[in-house]
Amino acid sequence: MGLSLIIVYFKWQYLRKKVEKFNDAAKFFMKIFAINFTMGVVTGIPMEFQFGTNWAKFSELTGGIIGQTLAMEGTFSFFLESSFLALFIFGEKLMGQKLHFLTGFLVFLGSWASGYLILATNAWMQHPVGYEILENGTFVLENFSALFSNPWLFPAFLHNQAASVVTSSFVVASIGAFYILNNRDVEYGKLFLKTGVVIGLVSSLLVAFPTGDWNAKNVAKYQPAAFAAMEGIFETEHAGSEIVLIGQPNMVEKKLDNKIAVPNVLSFLTYGRWDAQIQGMDQFEEDVLPDNVPALYYSYHIMVGLGTIFIGVMGLAVLFLLLGKLYKIKSLLWGIMFLFPFPYIANITGWYVAELGRQPWLVYGLLRTSDGVSPTVSSGNTLFTLIGFVGLYILLGLLFLVLVGKTIHQGPKPQIH
Repeated sequence: MGLSLIIVYFKWQYLRKKVEKFNDAAKFFMKIFAINFTMGVVTGIPMEFQFGTNWAKFSELTGGIIGQTLAMEGTFSFFLESSFLALFIFGEKLMGQKLHFLTGFLVFLGSWASGYLILATNAWMQHPVGYEILENGTFVLENFSALFSNPWLFPAFLHNQAASVVTSSFVVASIGAFYILNNRDVEYGKLFLKTGVVIGLVSSLLVAFPTGDWNAKNVAKYQPAAFAAMEGIFETEHAGSEIVLIGQPNMVEKKLDNKIAVPNVLSFLTYGRWDAQIQGMDQFEEDVLPDNVPALYYSYHIMVGLGTIFIGVMGLAVLFLLLGKLYKIKSLLWGIMFLFPFPYIANITGWYVAELGRQPWLVYGLLRTSDGVSPTVSSGNTLFTLIGFVGLYILLGLLFLVLVGKTIHQGPKPQIH
């Protein structure tokens, strides 16, 4: 999703400046986008089928609500994205440059609309709104507009999209650093690196504030048990809560071992008051606390730690860019090049925070995870299919890396036949 925005930027710059390298850059990254899109389709479709196979009871009870947004994503956004992706790749000469830009913009619009609609589904599971529960336990939609005015949705969407732009900007910058370090396609390398670090700094800052801050306050407001777990607050502190920088959850003694913390900061960041009280895990019954507190805690701190590193690295890169030295500092170029997998890790841990934090609920406060599984699917069948999917996705992941590597090796210059 983030790469589609950068592609639109390159194409827009070409229309403004009529410099061919911007057009080449847009088409080059659209090839990488197309590989990502294909892999997304192949891996995403089985996930949707799992609503009916592994989560049949959940689908039966909530299908009248989540089916709305998922159907809209498939019908509108997916077809918009896929149709205009083909036109962008193959139709430049037929359409002319302005229509070619429009197709790229519609690819961007479709990909971001997909994200919005899927996050609308997830937001309803995190904070259910606009529903009614019938006598048989089925959820029905009482207010369609409530799905899209859910207070959980907009902050989650902005945070997710900013994170996707961070990931894409690191990919763009790392490819640029690779070309510069290998002394090939240097002009393109400089363009990619400059674009990647500038967009990367802006998006990394946006991930932290205001979007990350907004999301954290939403968790504190609507899922206080999850907030306590992800921050490692075992006991309620009445005179303000500290923010933990480092520590290890000790689930036996209900405390953090070897912690390094700053007093009262968490209270100020959450409620704007140094002495504000934040509920600890001691205020909740065991059966409503997240199932795996250590995994939630570590995922959250890995995400935040990596986000802080991204701001530091991109900030340093932009500083040297302004000083005219970025392209000559090999150590920084190597660092940017090898950092490209870490935004993916940050995104994955971010989703771990969201999903582990919601446990033990499928629909927060209303439907437990244990009540949403398919009653006729055995644990053996689930394990067997999981192993099969893991094996298949490893092969697809390797194929993805080979195809992207081949595209990068070919370079952004147009191929002459």
